[in-house]
Amino acid sequence: MDFVGIIPARYASTRFPGKPLAKLGGKIVIQRVYEQVRSVLDDVYVATDDERIMNAVKSFGGNAVMTSPNHKSGTDRIEEAVNIIGKNFDVVINIQGDEPFIHKSQIETICKCFDDPQTMIATLGRPFSEKDTIKDLENPNSPKLICDNNGFAMYFSRSIIPYIRGEEKSNWINKFNYLKHIGLYAYRANVLREITKLPQSSLELAESLEQLRWLQNGYRIKVGITNIETIGIDTPEDLEKAEEIINSQKI
Repeated sequence: MDFVGIIPARYASTRFPGKPLAKLGGKIVIQRVYEQVRSVLDDVYVATDDERIMNAVKSFGGNAVMTSPNHKSGTDRIEEAVNIIGKNFDVVINIQGDEPFIHKSQIETICKCFDDPQTMIATLGRPFSEKDTIKDLENPNSPKLICDNNGFAMYFSRSIIPYIRGEEKSNWINKFNYLKHIGLYAYRANVLREITKLPQSSLELAESLEQLRWLQNGYRIKVGITNIETIGIDTPEDLEKAEEIINSQKI
């Protein structure tokens, strides 16, 4: 199968303007993301709406396409980028532009999801570990998901799912194999074209989770399992922490 990795990257950010161009261990953030993805996939592009990002990607030898500044989601930006690139890919992978530590195995895992012909969309889940606490489980900024017996998503929620009846909440994390959703997505090319035409759904609006729009419209989402935690950069403070990781690992 022909896979393409597309990394949406905007300059504007409420909490961290210019984040893709911030320096991290001697390289800009978007370059680190690009190089991680390029270690697995032959075809990788940054999809941006800003010439500064476009020029920066070209300066380190990467591929970039200019997209509209009016997209409401990264999925819409990716769909436009695929059209601009003009090649026939089987699967399009959406990689967050603020996760410079995305692991090679995570990209490989999401690619393998498409070995199942029933997979329309794929994403990743990470089991909560013994190090996690009930506070980690309750965090609404870390969506949870549950799967059926064939590894397809049944539901995503900012709440704890499932509820465990008759058990103290503080002990729930020890009574069920909870999964944290990791926001890496991949779509069959024809499915990507379809889902960008869907209106927002009631569940999506309620939880503010775009993937619920796809589930509510009958699309099947395969969930690959990873034990690696992703580290995103949302604020300058996150960048400082990432710099410490870079220095400790010398990468």
